[in-house]
Amino acid sequence: MPRTPRTFTVSDSIVVAASPEAVYGQVSRPALTGRWSPENLGATVHGTGGVDRETYVGMVFDGHNKRGPARWSTRCTVTAADAGERFAFRVHAIGLRTPRLRGPIASWEYRLEAVDGGTRVTETWTDDRRAWPDAVAGVFDRIATGGHTFAAFQARNIHRTLSNLKRVVENAAAGG
Repeated sequence: MPRTPRTFTVSDSIVVAASPEAVYGQVSRPALTGRWSPENLGATVHGTGGVDRETYVGMVFDGHNKRGPARWSTRCTVTAADAGERFAFRVHAIGLRTPRLRGPIASWEYRLEAVDGGTRVTETWTDDRRAWPDAVAGVFDRIATGGHTFAAFQARNIHRTLSNLKRVVENAAAGG
């Protein structure tokens, strides 16, 4: 029986009742991501300025993450910071408290499009572990996610993230 090819990219979209600039103001601030992500607890931005620092291409931050009892950190670099349109970053190191193990891990992107009723937000995850053999990735993924591929796991996480983001942004827009 032929094996199903590994899925390297998954994405989902939702319409948020807010302007692209308002949505961008949230998704482009890594320290705030813990407010809507099911895994991320927030981030520490390198350099000065902290949470309110304007995002720019090349900005580095450490994401703080959890899955069940597991906790880890990732080193990330912003690859796109187009206000009101696109925010993206790549994950290139991982570790328990300090991200020391370097290598291509994943890329994340938020695309924003003005539509009737607000902004269509499309979140995309790309598996950057291209050099990993499929069998090795499959075993690792199932251990790390409790029995799923990372693509299937991230598809569910993206859906939850977008639903939570919609709630947070719309509540903020309503003054809540």
